[in-house]
Amino acid sequence: MLVKSKIKYIQSLGQKKFRDEAGVFIAEGPKIVQELLKADPSTVKEVYGVKEWINENKKLLGQTGNVEISETDLEKISHLKTPNKVLAVVNQFSGGVIDAKDRITLALCDIQDPGNLGTIIRIADWFGVGQVICSEDSADVYNPKVIQSTMGSIARVKVFYTDIKKWLSDQRGTNIYATVLDGEDITQMKKIKQGIILIGNESKGISPEILQLANDRVTIPNKGKAESLNAAVATGIVLSHLT
Repeated sequence: MLVKSKIKYIQSLGQKKFRDEAGVFIAEGPKIVQELLKADPSTVKEVYGVKEWINENKKLLGQTGNVEISETDLEKISHLKTPNKVLAVVNQFSGGVIDAKDRITLALCDIQDPGNLGTIIRIADWFGVGQVICSEDSADVYNPKVIQSTMGSIARVKVFYTDIKKWLSDQRGTNIYATVLDGEDITQMKKIKQGIILIGNESKGISPEILQLANDRVTIPNKGKAESLNAAVATGIVLSHLT
């Protein structure tokens, strides 16, 4: 049984202020927790799981601190509508923004929806894109909804926040591709081995001051009458053609 202070602490991690103060985030569900343990068990501080899950994953848990809890206690600390066997408290990832040279990088301009951000991270992982640069106004990568939407890809894709205009200006020699409505047909372009792919805000797209830094403007050709595509869907289509 969890003491009230521990329950209150874990519940508080649903808020960015308390996550940042503690330098941790929460991850829930067998898939995500297992992926984090496989990638780097040293990042996982504590695991709280029901008896069945703890027994099935003793080898994977290794030396990671874990506590067997009841379904009732899991419901108290979970941020999901339907709690799913296990919750972990994980250290936030460290490291500064790295150079975009000789790799493909996603740069996100003010992506606001946590579900979109998490899905974009998952898509990046699928296509082998190892780093995502976010503008400072983008959704918080440690938001529980973001973590949940990554389905474990947060363990493999590095996410950084920075002044994206300044960062892009510093990436001399690296081609920048901006996704817009009136650019070059993405289906007619050759694959790339390096470059920065800009994805804009869900409703406003890429701001003019950022757009002017791009070398190429690319478009997913439409056949119907929809005004635009979901940011995560667009990211998947662009990566499928360029990578």
